[in-house]
Amino acid sequence: MAVSAIAAVPTAHASKYLQQLCKHWQHNLPVNFTADRGTVTFPKDARGADWPDDALVTFDAGPDALSVRIDASVAAQLEGLQGAVARHLDRFAFREAPLPFDWKTPSR
Repeated sequence: MAVSAIAAVPTAHASKYLQQLCKHWQHNLPVNFTADRGTVTFPKDARGADWPDDALVTFDAGPDALSVRIDASVAAQLEGLQGAVARHLDRFAFREAPLPFDWKTPSR
């Protein structure tokens, strides 16, 4: 993976939202999850895209935040997934939406 971003999204319902997101995406995408951690693979050709490689979104539920990490092949793929994750999370967390996403580049 060439580019990554992380965000800690404040919420007391991180596990609930992680599970809702993973259950939503498991209908069309490769997904693995527990109550505390989930991964979703977005294939490089999903929805007609032509990215160099697949992208991986990882969710970790904590007591006060949902940690999100996106590993993508190129910047445009990363940006698209940042928007998709934020939109979907806000849809499930409608009582708290819009949730703040402060995307950062992770240290290697």
